[in-house]
Amino acid sequence: MSKLRIAIMGCGRISASYAAAFRQLQETVQLICAVDIDILKAKAFAEPFGAAYGTCFEDLEKQQIDVLHLCLPHYLHAPMAVRAMQAGMHVLTEKPVAMTLQEADQMAKAAKQTGKKLGVIFQTRYEESVITLRRMIQEGAFGRILSARSFLTWNRPYSYYEGSDWKGTWEREGGGVLIDQAIHSIDRVRHMLGSEVEWIDGSIHNHCHDRLLVEDSAEAAIRFKNGCIYSLYACNSYADDVPIYLEFFGEKGRCGLRQDVGFYELDGKMHTIPVTTQTPDGASSATPSYWGESHPKQLLDFYTSVLSDTPVAVDVEEGRRTLEIIKGIYLSSLKRGRIYLPFEDVKYCGLNQIQTQTP
Repeated sequence: MSKLRIAIMGCGRISASYAAAFRQLQETVQLICAVDIDILKAKAFAEPFGAAYGTCFEDLEKQQIDVLHLCLPHYLHAPMAVRAMQAGMHVLTEKPVAMTLQEADQMAKAAKQTGKKLGVIFQTRYEESVITLRRMIQEGAFGRILSARSFLTWNRPYSYYEGSDWKGTWEREGGGVLIDQAIHSIDRVRHMLGSEVEWIDGSIHNHCHDRLLVEDSAEAAIRFKNGCIYSLYACNSYADDVPIYLEFFGEKGRCGLRQDVGFYELDGKMHTIPVTTQTPDGASSATPSYWGESHPKQLLDFYTSVLSDTPVAVDVEEGRRTLEIIKGIYLSSLKRGRIYLPFEDVKYCGLNQIQTQTP
């Protein structure tokens, strides 16, 4: 079987996870080209694989690419994904799927029109503890889930934003701690519950980053259609990146995650689901531990869907549902009250301030 010809667009911080994954999956794929506006970054990524490199999309069009990985600033996800699918490439984009729900809909339309696969990276869904606990929740091991909660308290000093023309901006990143850091927690809670959202009541604030216009803290109460109330708190002004905490409380017991380590309590007995994934070569020193080690699992799953022409597990609609929660919190904060789904999305230009026109 011939290998899939893959490419990566965007060779910044997150690309280290992809380099490790590509090496691990080299029997399935071959890196053909790496692209970044900084030619030195593209060259550094490509050379260990013997791949071509360039600075623009046209450099990809010459290479007969099967799958394109998008690791770009958020505002480029939608236009580049659409362009790539129209050029005949399957696309797997980093989170979030897009900056607005309307952009996500445009991406879904392009995927349908071109017949190309479109996936969104939420690698934490592929952790063994998430898979096990989701199955237990769906099978009713804990009875009806009454409540869920997630806490993310990380540290993003000004140095994190320096040198970037898109981080910490509404027009290019689409927000702050919610759309950048807390999005994985939100996605895991929604995915594990397996229910759709009914309403959202939340607020966003900037307490400690006076030089930025995006939120550095957020809280929300989110009601799912199965009756579960999800309490969310996130901030990036803590002194350290402490482990994320998720918990689900049911009629018969509770379960959750401390970062990647799962736990559950039934009949008064506590159980732990240990992390068994081995760190790929080259990943341990190059990537933060909170990114987890499941990028290769999701990439392989996407490649399999391409090769076998089967549905993508984490597709554009899944990405849109998680984005809808984040944008719902922004809208609730703007309106200072509860909002029900669905709603008309808007673009923001400041904290609780919307642009006068939305594309």
